[in-house]
Amino acid sequence: MTSADLALPAQDERTVPAVVLGDLDKRPLDHALADLQNLVEQHGHVIVVGSQAVPAAVTQRLHTLRSLMESDRIALFRPGLPPLGIAVLARQLRQLASCDLSPGVLASAGRLLTHYIHAGAVLGSVARLDRVPVGLRAHAKSWVPGSQFAVVAHPEPRLVRVGPEATLPGPEFSTWMLVAKGQLQSDWLGTLSEAWGAHGLREAPLPAESTSWWGTGRIIEFCSYLADLSVLYQLVTSVRQSTCHWCGIDVIGDHCVFCSAIPPGHEPPAPRALEQRAPA
Repeated sequence: MTSADLALPAQDERTVPAVVLGDLDKRPLDHALADLQNLVEQHGHVIVVGSQAVPAAVTQRLHTLRSLMESDRIALFRPGLPPLGIAVLARQLRQLASCDLSPGVLASAGRLLTHYIHAGAVLGSVARLDRVPVGLRAHAKSWVPGSQFAVVAHPEPRLVRVGPEATLPGPEFSTWMLVAKGQLQSDWLGTLSEAWGAHGLREAPLPAESTSWWGTGRIIEFCSYLADLSVLYQLVTSVRQSTCHWCGIDVIGDHCVFCSAIPPGHEPPAPRALEQRAPA
């Protein structure tokens, strides 16, 4: 992880602990390089999961470290999820790390599992929101005192003004909902949780990067996700595996997450192919 507050508590006793590569943009390069080399030597492969909201200097440092090591055993994974969604996805990968999955399949699983995460937030203002399309009317209403907006950023961007009839499209399978509260109060998430058929609500601290990602500190971030390890494992192992023609590692999906090679003549699967594998 690139930030300590993205390392959620273990879901069960099998969940692998997270390793935090903190302050990469502030620490001496040789110190960060030594830490990453030790991780690779200790574990064989390293999957670095981070948010797109991290400072550009952190991302640049990660690429510099990987280039200096000239290693195909380091995967850099920064999906387009909000910070709380990143934290949930990283914990799911930590759960799967306890199973008999090869490093390439485990790293590839991150891209697969993002399709089953519904991530959004309740916001007190959308005036500075640039991650989700916002119309002029919503911008104007965000200046009205007391206005709140519900936003789904992934898998399909949606925005509504919070009210008795407000609703958002949710998952078509059973999930849990994780909530992280910032400087905003709202009871509407209980209504959303019931509408989405969630097993229940769990709480977590708001990641520091959430304010930057959503453009406001008046926020309650939420994420609906699959929590059961057996379901996660079934999803990953049901997908056809292949061998990377460049580095020889086993992967799932359309390219290798370690060396970034794409199979010659490979046709990416249709988006609905993943949706049809959603668990009942």
